[in-house]
Amino acid sequence: MDVVNNSLNQLLQTSLNASSGRQKSISNNIANVDTPNYSAEKTKFNHQLQDAMEDQRLNAHQNDNRHVEFGGGPAGGQPETLKRKNTDYNHNGNNVDIDLEMSQMAENQVYYNALIDRLNGRFNSVRTVLGQGGA
Repeated sequence: MDVVNNSLNQLLQTSLNASSGRQKSISNNIANVDTPNYSAEKTKFNHQLQDAMEDQRLNAHQNDNRHVEFGGGPAGGQPETLKRKNTDYNHNGNNVDIDLEMSQMAENQVYYNALIDRLNGRFNSVRTVLGQGGA
């Protein structure tokens, strides 16, 4: 069994990439808070993860060609960055809401840290098993 390279670890990695993408979008928005006609960005991932789970595209990975193949693409899909165009918060056509961006940044940081903790816990478990298995 391939503990290090399984679908949960791939999902955690994809989630970390999505969180990193969110951080970039939020940082971009904050940096452009005073830029005229700037449209705020939003990176989405959770809806794609939910779709993948409903479609059962979170699949097992074959480590032997004789195993049954499961359908679907990569676990959870890729994050999607969109422009928010339906709101204007500032007189100059810029729709960055700095309070919203700061709260989303804090939320994303908590999410990212939780993913890192989960991934570290999985690798620590593997290290423990390997350390005890050799004794």
